[in-house]
Amino acid sequence: MIQPEETLRRFRLMLGADEADGTGVKLSGADRGIDDALGALYEFDRKQTFQYGDADAKKGGNGVSSPAVARWLGDIRKYFPDSVVKVIQGDALKKPDLGSKLMLEPEILEQTTPDIHLVATLMELGKMIPDKTRDAARQVVQKVVDDLMQKLEQKTIQSITGAINRSVRNRRPRHQEINWDATIRKNLQHYQPAYKTIIPEVRIGYGRKNRKSVKDIILCLDQSGSMGSSVVYSGIFGAVMATIPTVKTQMVVFDTAVVDLTEDLKDPVDLLFGVQLGGGTDINKALGYCQQITGRPDDTILVLITDLYEGGNQAEMRKRMEDIVASGTQLVVILALNDEGAPAYDHGNAKFCAQLGVPVFACTPDLFPELMAAAISKQDLHQWAGDHDMVCRS
Repeated sequence: MIQPEETLRRFRLMLGADEADGTGVKLSGADRGIDDALGALYEFDRKQTFQYGDADAKKGGNGVSSPAVARWLGDIRKYFPDSVVKVIQGDALKKPDLGSKLMLEPEILEQTTPDIHLVATLMELGKMIPDKTRDAARQVVQKVVDDLMQKLEQKTIQSITGAINRSVRNRRPRHQEINWDATIRKNLQHYQPAYKTIIPEVRIGYGRKNRKSVKDIILCLDQSGSMGSSVVYSGIFGAVMATIPTVKTQMVVFDTAVVDLTEDLKDPVDLLFGVQLGGGTDINKALGYCQQITGRPDDTILVLITDLYEGGNQAEMRKRMEDIVASGTQLVVILALNDEGAPAYDHGNAKFCAQLGVPVFACTPDLFPELMAAAISKQDLHQWAGDHDMVCRS
């Protein structure tokens, strides 16, 4: 049973000094350090200054003290586990007056815990990052990219190459390459009742030896501020798919302008530094560019990653979607590619896509390789999404 004193202590830590004076609890030792670390961040909006440690008492003005922030970053790692540090760090980066200043100091950036949200913040800052901080920022991005590649690369390659191999028929397969289901169906007329077996005059196998591009995949990414983590994951997947010889992968990012980053797929760090998060959204213009670079509509999968909030010509955007579907291109709309739960999106445009037969859903990164495999295999993606509890939006 928790003692009353311990209950009051917990309330005091939870509520903070300004809201819990009535508890009568005076903190000391580690509790005081935890309280100070949390108060510096979560009371920032009220104080409009980052007050932490002795350094702040000696400084005037509203600026962020680099020594104080560096000490604060060290203390939150001291008092909390990594999972909590990422949450606290993420909350700090969400505060415009604090987060941008944190990221502009190399000694502070070097002490942060790299994660996908930190990379998204760096992408949003873009050209605002000074030269003195750029190397530290690149190291942060490289660390996150390396971690994600280690987690996602093998599964992505296996899923996509497997789907490609199953979609291409080989008439002279080796024993281990035989597609038995297709072979049996093809030879049913050669059934021998006396022997109760089928003579496989024609053998059909998976096309493992085909080194030519079998599918064209275009990743078209909305780089508005709300799509940060989706862009990071998309960049990683694009870089992985670009290494698969039987798939031609192109990467297009857009806001009110359209930029083709296909050449940067060989280096995902360069690719992410080429993205400038923020700005408006012109989906219509992006789809127009994708139409221009589509050479084989019947063998093309266009993955549009956006929340469908159109800042350009919505009527023209919908007309382009109709034309893309009519051309034979397989259009898939992903509202978000992250682990952050249900995204905000334009319900009217999502419903329009659904009426065209275009699947519209959010997708977690761990399922994206399976999604691409299902698309390559021409499975019913509506059914696939339902089987994975990713309800198509309308």
